[in-house]
Amino acid sequence: MKKLLISMLMAAFLPLASSAQNIENSPVVSLETDSGTIKIALYNETPRHRDNFLKLVKEGFYDGLLFHRVISNFMIQTGDSVSRHAAPGVELGDGAYETYKIPAEFHFPQIIHRRGTVAAAREGDAENPNRESSMCQFYIVWGKKYSNNMMDDVEERIARNTGSIISFPKEVREIYMRQGGTPHLDGQYTVFGEVIEGLEVVDKIQWAETDDNARPLKDIRIIKATVIKE
Repeated sequence: MKKLLISMLMAAFLPLASSAQNIENSPVVSLETDSGTIKIALYNETPRHRDNFLKLVKEGFYDGLLFHRVISNFMIQTGDSVSRHAAPGVELGDGAYETYKIPAEFHFPQIIHRRGTVAAAREGDAENPNRESSMCQFYIVWGKKYSNNMMDDVEERIARNTGSIISFPKEVREIYMRQGGTPHLDGQYTVFGEVIEGLEVVDKIQWAETDDNARPLKDIRIIKATVIKE
C-alpha cells in the first residue's frame, strides 16, 4: 500500500519568531484534542491548501480523527480518513480521500519548515513527481535545532536524494539554529500554516509512546476542529 509519509532524510523551547507571512488577516482554525487545544493560522500565500483545509474543517472531516503518526523531534501527523474507527495497533495512512491531490504551493525561502508550521503530507517522489499534496493529511513540525555545519549537510542531502538544489539564506539558517524545524523538507512539501497557540500541546503529543509504525500506543484524537476566523 502507498503510505502518505513524510520522508526522513536525516535521522530550552523558543516561541515562534515573526514569519515572512502577515497572518493578521489569515483564517484561524482551532483543533480541540484530548491533549489540549491547538490554534492554526492558515497562510493566504497558499490559497489552494487554505481553502481546502477550511472546507474540510467546516464539513467536520477532522472531528474524531487520530494523530496516527508521531515521531519525536520530528512531527505529528493526522488527517487519515480511516483513523476515526481504526482498531488499536492497525497501521494507518491509506485513507480513501488520499487519492485526491492538491497542486504544490512552494514558497521557499519565504515559507519554511520551522518549528510549529503546518504542512501537507504526500506520496513519495516516485509515485508523485509533481509533489502534489494529500487533500486531507497534514503534519505539524517540531524538529530539532541545527548548526551551520548541519545545515550544509542538509543542502547536500537534498541535492543527492532529490536532485533539487536548495541554498539556505543566512536568515533561514538562523531560524533553524534558534528555533528548530525540519529543513530537509523545504521545497518538497507544501507548508500552509503555523501554530499560533498551543505549541506546548504539539510538544506533549510528539513525546507519545508509539509502536513500530509510529502510531501512538494510546490514541490521541482530534475531538473537534472549528473555523474561528475566516
